[in-house]
Amino acid sequence: MERIPSEYVSCHLCPRACGANRAAGVRGACGATATLRVARAALHFWEEPPISGEAGSGAIFFSACTLRCVFCQNAQISSGNFGADVSVARVAQMMLELEAQGALNINLVTPGHFAPQVVEAVRMARDAGLSIPIVCNTGGYETLECVRLLSQVVDVWLTDFKYASADLAAELSRARDYPAVAAVALTAMLESVRAHGGPASGEDGRMLRGVIVRHLVLPGHTDDSMAVLDRVWELAGNDVDISVMNQYTPNAACRARGGDLARAVTDEEYESVLDHADDLGFERMWWQQGGTVSESFVPAFDMTGVEGPELASRRHD
Repeated sequence: MERIPSEYVSCHLCPRACGANRAAGVRGACGATATLRVARAALHFWEEPPISGEAGSGAIFFSACTLRCVFCQNAQISSGNFGADVSVARVAQMMLELEAQGALNINLVTPGHFAPQVVEAVRMARDAGLSIPIVCNTGGYETLECVRLLSQVVDVWLTDFKYASADLAAELSRARDYPAVAAVALTAMLESVRAHGGPASGEDGRMLRGVIVRHLVLPGHTDDSMAVLDRVWELAGNDVDISVMNQYTPNAACRARGGDLARAVTDEEYESVLDHADDLGFERMWWQQGGTVSESFVPAFDMTGVEGPELASRRHD
């Protein structure tokens, strides 16, 4: 029987600080109990070039999420609880399987609410020979304590910075404190990278250590997008890569509510945000060309790579 992390007895891992006894099977504000739950483990080709390259990123999609974004494209797993319960040893084995498939890295997608077990799984995989970088793919809504915990094993931070406006964060993600939380989390991520030697890349261009800050431009909210870029520049300058995305695709809920969120981002809106990033002085910026408004960016959550043998040893001292 697996050890249940003490952090789950009265859970304060995320900024919701719900205090749920996840160790007793109670679901936290994130929707998770103390049991790891995964919806997909497979090569992923749609991240930024330093993450996916041509070989693909080894993405492990964890079920549940601490945010409740009305425009979420992954609602099936973020709030729908789709996935399968797995052991720490099975997650460690998934990492080794993805490396064997040629993955450039292990891409942990929304792992924060399972942080203690994820750290244990990475250590188990390292003991068994895992040699590729670990990427933490997060919505940016993480406590300082959670970032520091994950920093023990994370090499690359692929983090969102969704909003500068507390009102907009409250309206669209039920998280009024998001801008303040994301700023503290980003600062901690930068400190972690610096403490481990600073940014590093491989000869093939893959990121070995560093921070990429993502921002999804929302229709009708370019002023907030520019304010986000201002805040990221203030906090990090060119110590981070910036990824400005135009792939917003209105889901059924957004189409039903109408207004700007029922449509795609216009070329004019997107270009205005890119121009602002240029004006600020970002040197390493990723952007998307036309035709990205599509559900093709959402992987099939069909349990690919989830079931299989566990890593033989569960022990890590």
